[in-house]
Amino acid sequence: MATVNHTLDGVVAAGDPQSAAAGAEMYALGGNAFDAAVAAAFAACVAESVIVNISGGGIATWYDSASGQLESLDFFSTMPSGKLHDGIDFREVVLDFGATTQSFFIGRASVAVPGIVPGLTALLEKSGRLPLKTALQPAIRLAKHGAVISDGMEYILKLLVDIFTDTPELAAIYAPNGKLKQAGEAFYMPQFAETLEALAAVGPSLFATGEIAKAIVADQERYGGLVTQADLENYTAKFCTPIAVPYRDTVAHIPPPSSTGGVLISFALTLLNSVSLDGLNFDSPQRIRALAEVMRLTSEARMAWEQSTGSDAERVAAFLDDTHVSKYIHQLKQNLTSSPTAGQATEAAPNHTTHISAVDSEENFVSITMSAGENAGYLVGDTGVSLNNMLGEIDLHPLGFHKMPAGQRIATMMSPTIVTQAGRPMLALGSGGSTRIRSAILQLLNLVIDHNFTVDDATNASRIHFENNTLHMEPEFSTQTVTTLAELQYNLNQWPNKSMYFGGAQIVRYSAQSGFSAAGDFRRGGATASKLSGQ
Repeated sequence: MATVNHTLDGVVAAGDPQSAAAGAEMYALGGNAFDAAVAAAFAACVAESVIVNISGGGIATWYDSASGQLESLDFFSTMPSGKLHDGIDFREVVLDFGATTQSFFIGRASVAVPGIVPGLTALLEKSGRLPLKTALQPAIRLAKHGAVISDGMEYILKLLVDIFTDTPELAAIYAPNGKLKQAGEAFYMPQFAETLEALAAVGPSLFATGEIAKAIVADQERYGGLVTQADLENYTAKFCTPIAVPYRDTVAHIPPPSSTGGVLISFALTLLNSVSLDGLNFDSPQRIRALAEVMRLTSEARMAWEQSTGSDAERVAAFLDDTHVSKYIHQLKQNLTSSPTAGQATEAAPNHTTHISAVDSEENFVSITMSAGENAGYLVGDTGVSLNNMLGEIDLHPLGFHKMPAGQRIATMMSPTIVTQAGRPMLALGSGGSTRIRSAILQLLNLVIDHNFTVDDATNASRIHFENNTLHMEPEFSTQTVTTLAELQYNLNQWPNKSMYFGGAQIVRYSAQSGFSAAGDFRRGGATASKLSGQ
């Protein structure tokens, strides 16, 4: 842990104002961007608890200015080692999304081995200035004294109402007296506050070998789960080297597997880097077409990734090798001069993810993405701890539920990214939104790097997403552009409003010359907070 010598300026972008404020509080207490990001992440496990909880998983990418290291930390969930048996608690919930329905599974056997506590504490220990106890204080206050439901959280809570009211203990938090919490109302998690206070006193062993670990395992054994004491005790967050992808005059540093998203964004950036966008404005149909065709080909290439063999490093090297990519670059050039082709497979995936980006005046950049699936639908005893349902996500288990070997990390689209220019960090960004994580990050980088957008303008600009041979478009593109794309025979789905479907990106930028800038994606209630000299 770094030594506190002086107070740093800094900014945080997060998925909720309360999460962002928790991060900014760390700067005022002498912390750096690592402290800010970790505090915001723990606070999100309360303020944004309908999309992430302390038993989920995540990935971080960061630049440490003191060491000059640019690394990733994989703390995503792994497959438990418990044996399947007739009495497992694994129940289907069909959720109504309006235009469609989707099945999820909840219960004890939907729980994968959690990674958030070992991951966040490892990151704090490696490069933070402040103790864990300090980083946890905002989350403890929110849990004890109340967190306010945002508009975005209300929307998701309504979608997931059957999960968050599945057991009386969970319903008591989010729907007391049978009435679902509304935006602007506070909810309280007093038992979870006590657990966080214990974590502050004991440290991460509380969730590995301590009382919370014992409570989780006892609950799993009693009610038909698969997580064992050995799973919790042996879980490790993995430090790894990001994939470095040249894009124009910058380099994007994106996490390797278990981040499938990182591999696919790297591929997409390589394709887009082969296309000249000079002279094209934001609303240009040529620009939108280039992005759409890159998204199409990246999704088609995903099959080759999924079928590849060897170590993760070998698979990444082969997938991004010039020989492999050049075939798709050739196809991209053909696609941009002909009518669109059909035949791309659907890539549906869960949507419940949050992201935090932070930077300080020492040029420490941190990018963290986390998820817990939807929620396993219950609390562990009197601990206030919710668990993930990563094993109940159909899209995360294409070979079928409970087929992965014990200890294997589940693949994820999470792709927290750091961008450097001339060897110096300039951006930290990431997004929630499952498959739309890829398209959101691709478009943010395109707008900031190719079109010199501010981070706020880039984050809030209308987006597209190409999937299942359909070009989804947010509003505010011109009628002429939409007409041109229709004439090019794209199957268009024009959304009436900007939507969290298109992601929830949080981005920060800093240089000593231009200062700080940050943006939180309004699509998911994103917000920024800062501690700046003179304010």
